[in-house]
Amino acid sequence: MDHPPIEEVPVLSAREIECILWSARGKSSWEIGRILGRSENTVNFHIKNVMRKLDTGSRTVAVIKAVSLGIIELEEAL
Repeated sequence: MDHPPIEEVPVLSAREIECILWSARGKSSWEIGRILGRSENTVNFHIKNVMRKLDTGSRTVAVIKAVSLGIIELEEAL
């Protein structure tokens, strides 16, 4: 009996998780930067790392994939 391959969950840093969670809440990079006390460029750096690690082409898809992989909880994002 063949089983489908199990997708490995990429390891994200605490800051990457924080940024993608705020993105899931609908915050822009500028807003996330203000919340976390970081520059917009730094937030974009973390979001791009998340997108690369999750192999996605957009921030929205990265949020969806982070939820589906259990990296962030949907309830946390509300």
